Amino acid sequence: MKIMMKIIMKKIVVGEVKECVPHPDSDHLSICQVDIGEDELSQIVCGAPNVKVGIKVIVALPNSRIAGNVKIKKGKMRGQVSNGMICSLQEIGYSDSVIPKEYAEGIYYMPQEAVNGDPVFPYLDMDDSIIELSITPNRADALSMRGVAYEVGAIYRQTPTFDDEKLVESSRPASDKIQVEVEDKEAVPAYQIRIIEGVRIQPSPQWLQNLLMNEGIRPINNVVDVTNYILLLFGQPLHAFDYDKLKSKEILVRRAKENETLVTLDGESRELTTDNLVITNGKEPVALAGVMGGLDSEITNETTTVAPTTKAISTTAAPATVKKTTVKKTTVKATAKKLSSNKVKLSVKKVAGASKYAVQISTTKNFKKVVAKKTSKKAVFTVKSKKLKGKKKLYVRVKVYKKVNGKTVASQWSKATKIRLKK
Repeated sequence: MKIMMKIIMKKIVVGEVKECVPHPDSDHLSICQVDIGEDELSQIVCGAPNVKVGIKVIVALPNSRIAGNVKIKKGKMRGQVSNGMICSLQEIGYSDSVIPKEYAEGIYYMPQEAVNGDPVFPYLDMDDSIIELSITPNRADALSMRGVAYEVGAIYRQTPTFDDEKLVESSRPASDKIQVEVEDKEAVPAYQIRIIEGVRIQPSPQWLQNLLMNEGIRPINNVVDVTNYILLLFGQPLHAFDYDKLKSKEILVRRAKENETLVTLDGESRELTTDNLVITNGKEPVALAGVMGGLDSEITNETTTVAPTTKAISTTAAPATVKKTTVKKTTVKATAKKLSSNKVKLSVKKVAGASKYAVQISTTKNFKKVVAKKTSKKAVFTVKSKKLKGKKKLYVRVKVYKKVNGKTVASQWSKATKIRLKK
């Protein structure tokens, strides 16, 4: 995908926002003066909520082409000249599913060392070559970069070499802080854990974020990204716990008990059976082995001690599919009434047992331009936003929250429903 995009897209460069002032005739547009490596600053009108002075951005110059072969022209936006476009990652071809969450609703910040006026592609590794392989089921060894390197080496009668980092350990064994016990050693013949202290959670370096996005994985933070990188490199899944959230100095790997539940990282409450293997803190499940970690022990910005783990699971004891007790994706049946130029009364279909509802209103079906959002315990909303002014046709989506085993669980966003405003 990235190779094709590079061929299609041209005249997309690094820019630096030097000035940024509100548009006099808009409540959401900004007039930016951008340094694109030329003698004079270039004026660009931008609607992104996260645009500000001092950031490096992706700039599509006049007569350039962005994703979808869309041509960018010099023009005016509400009377103000705009010499091009400040772009989000979506607008240069990235899927919503791989974009870091902090940039999901706005433009992307380029690294500060990026040179104004340079093409953006090298900074995002979009000029790299991507080889797509089809692996047969009997070649699990080729599901990693190292595995492929050895395969290519065998074909060419060469042995690959790697510059591995040297592991530096303290003299204190991990067993001083946590003990591991496996009840069913036939199902889980190996389970290993380390303790890493003094961790600072922050975004990964640019090269790692680029690599993950090009592999179809969303960058999260430095710890989570490293576990995904190891998976790509060695084909070995890792999971990292927040050690302090385990609330125990014990890891017990066992079969789940009948009707035991676990809220996983995706926010879904899963009803477990004795077919499932779980990682516990000695009492309660903290992860579903081979599937996903638990929400209560996830890595967050407050994490300082990390417990990375890896395991071998017998193929005959592979985790069974678990029953999800999350709220099902709801079908929106929404009606809307226009109360004033910038206020809408919205009613959505009630869901039995719902504790609250969340709605988003957008001018586009893909919800790239959310103009209003609100949360309510009732299925009736009065939504007020200046961005609703003059709009006659909108899209609505709903998320439903329920209490499951004492914890709040959310549905996925519903499909977009088109509504027409009635007076």
